[in-house]
Amino acid sequence: MRNQLNSDLFDPRTEMDSDYLRGASASDGDFGFAFNDSNFSDRLLLIEIMGGPPGCRPDGEGCTSIADWARHRKRRREDIKKENVLDLSLCPEEQILNGNQPDMDDGVGCENQDEEAVAMVEETLSGDEDANSNDSNWSMDCSTILRVKTLHISSPILAAKSPFFYKLFSNGMRESEQRHVTLRINASAPALLDVLMAADKFEVASCMRYCSRLLRNLPMTPESALLYLDLPSSVLMAEAVQPLTDAAKQYLAARYKDMTKFQEEVMTLPLAGIEAILFSDDLQIASEDAVYDFVLKWARAHYPKLEDRREVLGSRLARFIRFPYMTCRKLKKVLTCNDFDHDVSSKLVLEALFFKAEAPHRQRSLAAEESATLSRRFVERAYKYRPVKVVEFELPRQQCVVYLDLKKEECANLFPSGRVYSQAFHLGGQGFFLSAHCNMDQQSSFHCFGLFLGMQEKGSVSFTVDYEFAARSKPTEEFVSKYKGNYTFTGGKAVGYRNLFAIPWTSFMAEDSLYFINGFLHLRAELTIRH
Repeated sequence: MRNQLNSDLFDPRTEMDSDYLRGASASDGDFGFAFNDSNFSDRLLLIEIMGGPPGCRPDGEGCTSIADWARHRKRRREDIKKENVLDLSLCPEEQILNGNQPDMDDGVGCENQDEEAVAMVEETLSGDEDANSNDSNWSMDCSTILRVKTLHISSPILAAKSPFFYKLFSNGMRESEQRHVTLRINASAPALLDVLMAADKFEVASCMRYCSRLLRNLPMTPESALLYLDLPSSVLMAEAVQPLTDAAKQYLAARYKDMTKFQEEVMTLPLAGIEAILFSDDLQIASEDAVYDFVLKWARAHYPKLEDRREVLGSRLARFIRFPYMTCRKLKKVLTCNDFDHDVSSKLVLEALFFKAEAPHRQRSLAAEESATLSRRFVERAYKYRPVKVVEFELPRQQCVVYLDLKKEECANLFPSGRVYSQAFHLGGQGFFLSAHCNMDQQSSFHCFGLFLGMQEKGSVSFTVDYEFAARSKPTEEFVSKYKGNYTFTGGKAVGYRNLFAIPWTSFMAEDSLYFINGFLHLRAELTIRH
């Protein structure tokens, strides 16, 4: 598979996609007709495919997939940290562009990566010196030439496609006048990644886009997705490979959508993977409070030093936590959490509280503005437990007013026997919740919409609560009381009304329904403790 991919990409018979042959801009011409054609050539390009000599495993040997390559690359990085960086003086003095890109960021290889393309030397060695140079110096790089590909190239076309070759051919030094140019590229699996990395090194954006699209068409795995997110982040590469990294992020977000199901696996993911998951609106999680708790747990596991943890939370992860949708009780804990710098936590909580105080139409406007940006802190996720707004009173008696908004699509998804729960709210030190149901009426003759009030804590504690359910109704769009009652709660009990609107489900969900205003059902519950 590796040899086939390498051969195809350098085979003049291969039909390249027009995206590959186009340059960085749409105004560039299509020069496919000149590919490896001596009639349009002024130089020969020799591409040396490198591998390790006997007894030395080349990077990627034995890898049959991108996932294998990713695991091997990670082990290789850990090994390289223990090795010494080769000195530039060990390089043979000949016209070589070292294209050993996969290990470039590990500090291994003869080329000084900080130098420009003009930092090459062209000098002929004597026969003995040349032999000794190849036998000793290049063997330290554990490399031998597996095969050589020769291509006829046009300097103007190649320079137009690659800033690297533009510098090489126009630097005014002797190598800019040479008729033969040699590139050296490592052979490792899979070949597409090698070509992509080499294309980044030599700044050939069209090739990078072509490889990126081929990689997107391969089956994605967690290992390969994380590998794509770990690619070098030069400005050119970030632009050319953006569709690939976007696909990797979408894959991780979809795979780990239900974080509780994969909690142990998610806890082992690196920072880039966590960011991809937390960016998603479709995260299936109980509430934003649970997102916050998970982020703290992950950060404490991966960044045991407080200083490092504060840095990564403040600069990288905080923007993925949607603080405006956290409960006020949890926001109070954020203010006293030592994992965040106090100035950072204060700003986040203040912003969240201001958002909560906004009118609903203004909140929707802010969310719409945010959805077009990289930040989505005002965009509501599809929580398992729906957010509520709560107004609390202590005097003249303990009372709270709870507002719950449900989208029409959410209500439609309840049919025929579903239910959706609100996030918890508190009264008199006890936790309560609302639950909306699609159920049968008391005579079991038709489906209808029901609303119930439940108490969370189980135990011996009990007290009596007066409650009232109301909903906004057309044409006035004011809240209209639908049901009143009182109930003595003990832990785990719930009370409510099976048919809140006294109409069948079909009438409730109809286009002319009185209860959906701009696509939302607005519910209100008032709770008062009776002494």
